[in-house]
Amino acid sequence: MEQIELESSEKTTKLETLSKEELIQKYTVVESELGRVVRELYQLKNQKLTDEQLRFVMAEQIDSLTSTIYGKKSERYKKPAKTGDDDDNAKKPDKPRVKSLSERYPNITIREEYVELEPIPNCPCCNKVMIDSDMMEDSEQLTVIPKKYEILRTRRVKYICDCHQAIVTAPTPARIAPGSSYSDEMITDVALSKYCDLIPINRYVQMAGRGGLIDLPANSLIETTHSFADFVSPVYTLIKQGVLKSRVLRADETPHKMLEGDKKDHWYLWGFSTDRLCFLECRDTRSGDIASDLLIKSQCEVLVSDVYSGYGKAIRVANEARQAGQIPSIVAAHCNAHARRNFFKMWHKYKEAEFYLEHYHEIYQLNSKAKGQAPPLVLELREQMRPRFEAMKAKAMEELACYSLKGKYAKALKYFLKNYNTLTFFLTDAEVPIDNNAQERNLRSHVVGRKTWYGTHSKRGALTAAILFTIIETCKLCQVNPREYFESLVQDLLADAQPYTPAEYKKSH
Repeated sequence: MEQIELESSEKTTKLETLSKEELIQKYTVVESELGRVVRELYQLKNQKLTDEQLRFVMAEQIDSLTSTIYGKKSERYKKPAKTGDDDDNAKKPDKPRVKSLSERYPNITIREEYVELEPIPNCPCCNKVMIDSDMMEDSEQLTVIPKKYEILRTRRVKYICDCHQAIVTAPTPARIAPGSSYSDEMITDVALSKYCDLIPINRYVQMAGRGGLIDLPANSLIETTHSFADFVSPVYTLIKQGVLKSRVLRADETPHKMLEGDKKDHWYLWGFSTDRLCFLECRDTRSGDIASDLLIKSQCEVLVSDVYSGYGKAIRVANEARQAGQIPSIVAAHCNAHARRNFFKMWHKYKEAEFYLEHYHEIYQLNSKAKGQAPPLVLELREQMRPRFEAMKAKAMEELACYSLKGKYAKALKYFLKNYNTLTFFLTDAEVPIDNNAQERNLRSHVVGRKTWYGTHSKRGALTAAILFTIIETCKLCQVNPREYFESLVQDLLADAQPYTPAEYKKSH
């Protein structure tokens, strides 16, 4: 019988099946269509493009797309080393000793296993039976105990009297969701698996099935997350109150998909934070009215954000409302990471951008030294940044006249110059951060999560997401383990104790 060898066929793309002439023909059509679209776009802006300007704009757009698709995702910039520098010959520090697992994880329980020889061996030299030396050779390894599911049966005792006229039953223990088929521990685990570990409910169900819990209904688990959010909502209120009392606020927003349950499917998750608090809320608009509503009620004096016009409008509206009450006006401080990013994107094509990246590199090094320092020392270090900002400003004003204003490099220069005062406002206030990266990190879990569960199916789901993400992100800012915090919080709230924030929990623990 003839044996047939099955070879794995190589994957080919549609472009690889085309001839050189066909590729040229298709490229010409695409290039012509792109030129038409770009020209019409500028006509809508009441701007005219010459043929040379059109080619320049198209080339920049293609370079930008190429960099986005195939370029590096990191924005790290390593300043080129100078030859002859003393640091080149400096001795590198010795590597630290590798710690044992018990030293690295002192809070983990140690379970010991003894390995003995049966029968006791004979000496390889004299052939006598060897004896125990009371010495050990130890090795350590991490192990895991898989999640175990149990049915908790609560049996409440009933009491009767000899008269047979009355029956008294022991009361039902307080629970997160009275009457639910899920225990408080299960409800907490489901909620934190989704909003802390970013595991979709359907995947949680599949994982539970592999652990022996077959056909766990996903819809009922989703309902438990709503019950859990309602239960811990007093903490959400406390965090919002803390944000409203803060002098310096960071603000940012990100899209939130409303899959059903509302006429608008494009919602937004708004975030307002401090060093120790993060408040998030889902709203059906990106209008600056959302920010202005919060700012009017707040004691904020400085708002750190990007240059989105909605925040500018919010500050104007809030300041107008504050004039009647003689409350200090709010000042805008803009994010330097955005200004730096504009130059970083142009670096591969415009080597002139390296000047700005080098200066920002030195500025951020000074900023790293200032972290955790007293305000006078922070301002002293930031004063050393001023000459670098002034040098970038002078260079930008000089270069702006040398580049087409329709080009992206010129736009990066204009962005820096137009927002120079708000970009450098942090130099005079030690409490104001250099950028808004901290607030963007507060939204990262939501951004990653929406890629797995795509959005929410109701307004109730949006509120649940806002509440739980708010508390979990605040835990992260306070360097508190969310699972330990919620375990303590649930027990205390069930015992009628007052709610407390992660920062308050950390002080007492």
